[in-house]
Amino acid sequence: MFSYLRERFSSHLRERSRRRARLVSKDGRCNIEFGNVEQSRFVFLIDIWTTILDLRWRYKMTIFISAFLGSWFLFGLLWYVVAYIHKDLPEFNPSINHTPCVENINGLTSAFLFSLETQVTIGYGFRCVTEQCATAIFLLIFQSILGVIINSFMCGAILAKISRSKNRAKTITFSKNAVISKRGGKLCLLIRVANLRKSLLIGSHIYGKLLKTTITPEGETIILDQVNIEFVVDAGNENLFFISPLTIYHIIDKNSPFFHMAAETLLQQDFELVVFLDGTVEATSATCQVRTSYIPEEVLWGYRFAPIVSKTKEGKYRVDFQNFSKTVAVETPHCAFCLYNEKEAKAKEKKGYDNPGFVLSEVNETNDTKM
Repeated sequence: MFSYLRERFSSHLRERSRRRARLVSKDGRCNIEFGNVEQSRFVFLIDIWTTILDLRWRYKMTIFISAFLGSWFLFGLLWYVVAYIHKDLPEFNPSINHTPCVENINGLTSAFLFSLETQVTIGYGFRCVTEQCATAIFLLIFQSILGVIINSFMCGAILAKISRSKNRAKTITFSKNAVISKRGGKLCLLIRVANLRKSLLIGSHIYGKLLKTTITPEGETIILDQVNIEFVVDAGNENLFFISPLTIYHIIDKNSPFFHMAAETLLQQDFELVVFLDGTVEATSATCQVRTSYIPEEVLWGYRFAPIVSKTKEGKYRVDFQNFSKTVAVETPHCAFCLYNEKEAKAKEKKGYDNPGFVLSEVNETNDTKM
């Protein structure tokens, strides 16, 4: 009992560590860390727009709220200083004929409220700047200009964050597993991809990268060595009509890195298959990229995907996403090498075999019949 639990626990830890070590997660996030970067972090402030867009929503909203509250409080202090220098506050007991820089500023709280009203252009009319103080007029102009800049930048950043094509990529989904089976008489690796929206992706292109550790003939170890994986569909891999789920496949031939793998040795391999889909959003004409990855445990040998598209009695086409990642076991050769050897053997049987040891000998016929 304890040995069984220990084995299950160790296998769980191995699987967890292997899944954690993947470069690209299932939702397309890249698991990579940069260390010992010589350049200063201030270089990210040079491209502040991209830095703000790449921030998570919680950090972006924190900066958004802090920018407005900070500017309101800062200018509130400046308005209070102006009123204090001009002796407009009640503690100075101004005379009846005294004209303040800003009407009805009685302390720091009222100065903060006037700063807020000025920057967001509320204009209640209870507090206002008079023409007697040039400093107040200059401060009013400066705060108005700076307030417009803050509003434009922060609201534009939030709008750009919402409308990024990265969000459109979340409505493109890949199957949970990849399968290997025969398709068109060839051994293929198949992946299913679906567009959850009715709007199309224009000029879609699908390709893949196989990431693995290789050792060169010179003895150099290359981690995350990238090998191109060509994916096609029946209509080609360019300009896909991506209105319904598609099954993309990679032909496992002699040029494929999967050619020397077999059903028995697949789980012993160490690789990560990253699949990319590039396209242009029809509504905004912005380009987007969707990506996912598959490790050996997520590649099922000897399976195919269950049917997903059907036609109703009313003549409409219906897509059942309940069967989107469902697989069905099928008869499949346990390796690509065996499949091609089987084809060559059958072709030779049809052509016949030559026996190089066969020698045609001539026989001299003698006529023993005498007349």
